Amino acid sequence: MAFATLHRAIVGTLISTLSLAGCSQSEQRPEQRTNLTGSEPLSTIVPNTTNKPSKSVAITAIVEHPSLDAIRQGVIDELAAEGYQQGSNLKVNFQSAQGSTATVGQISKQFVADRPDAIVAISTPSAQSIAVATKDIPIVYTAVSDPVTAKLIDSKNRPIQANITGLSTQLPLGPQLDMIQQLIPNAKALGYVYSPGEMNSVSVRDNLKADLPKRGMTLVDMPANRPTDIAMATNSLEGKAQLIYTSMDNNVASAFESMVKTANTAKLPIIASDEFSVRRGATAALGVNDYEFGRTTGKMVAQILDGKPVTQVPPQVMNKLTLFVSPKHAALQGVTIPDSLLRNAINVDTTPAKSAK
Repeated sequence: MAFATLHRAIVGTLISTLSLAGCSQSEQRPEQRTNLTGSEPLSTIVPNTTNKPSKSVAITAIVEHPSLDAIRQGVIDELAAEGYQQGSNLKVNFQSAQGSTATVGQISKQFVADRPDAIVAISTPSAQSIAVATKDIPIVYTAVSDPVTAKLIDSKNRPIQANITGLSTQLPLGPQLDMIQQLIPNAKALGYVYSPGEMNSVSVRDNLKADLPKRGMTLVDMPANRPTDIAMATNSLEGKAQLIYTSMDNNVASAFESMVKTANTAKLPIIASDEFSVRRGATAALGVNDYEFGRTTGKMVAQILDGKPVTQVPPQVMNKLTLFVSPKHAALQGVTIPDSLLRNAINVDTTPAKSAK
């Protein structure tokens, strides 16, 4: 039970009623886990030989899906490389909120009571909740596309609280829209399925509304409050848009296969902003490598575990764009990827996901 640490004094019958029963715990020994981004076992990672003291890290995510899982894997792998080996001198407590905002708050309270050496918050809702819950435990946010709107940092890249730093994915829309117009030159309407409750998704919607008219395009935005609404929202785009764009929306990622199935039937190409969405069914994505994003986050966490004050670990932006394509998925969605894009892309149909080194 994920809340055994927090509720030792509460009788077992009460524990069974807690809403966090669905949360998951990653306390396996390193040799029992395999890399989420490939088949290479984690035991092949050569840790720093410098002796490091025992530390504890709490990791939370709003939901589990391949993109966020790859980020978490990258964090743990980088900590191992930096001398903090899970099962040896590092205790990792991972909790997923399973998409529930109420559960996010409960996890935050648990982590604060546990007093880990650092908390890694994957996704905007998780980072916002942890920031409210503690002003002293070091927080490293990651997979947050707009930390300014999320009130984690200000417009000058200064954390709102002294215990916060992190890595954001502020991907520029311009190059992504350039790629979309190269792929589908005659597109006049772009469909966007998003979660109204996710600040990052609303921010992307607002930016699309501002930028698309300059390119002679319009936005058809479809809100979806729950993962179960994704298929219906996607179906509503048929006949109204020539493609679907999605960017790090956790509801969409949780139900991505249902979006893909509907898009394939409607012959609507899906353009995403991360590698794993392409591996799961999108036509293309101009975005970041999730696993490398996690490794970079892990470096920041390691500095804090080494004793560096959070105030001396400044927030970073990882916006190096990589083009991922799937000609197989493109064909299912009624589009052919031009050679001009293929030449500069990673073809996920023939290239395995990056493994830990």
